[in-house]
Amino acid sequence: MNNYEMMYIIPSQSTDEDKESMIALVNGMIEKDGGKIESVERIGIKKLAYEIEKKREGYYVLVNFTADAKVPNKLGSLLSITNNIMRYIIVAK
Repeated sequence: MNNYEMMYIIPSQSTDEDKESMIALVNGMIEKDGGKIESVERIGIKKLAYEIEKKREGYYVLVNFTADAKVPNKLGSLLSITNNIMRYIIVAK
């Protein structure tokens, strides 16, 4: 099991309910493949460094988790086709 850190951005105009369901969905993706969530930090709305899909702000979420080496690749594939995730990054700690 390796330690990973992931940050992703949800559109800021999403409702609080949509944000929470997206966070639960991402956490479920990690746990489904045998990963363990260490912490979830809801950073909140921040200004983006550059426009993404004509949006200037996003809701940032930071997740620390442990998982096998195959999980980040599978997770990245799923996040890239998820509509409500503007950007994401997964880094091995």
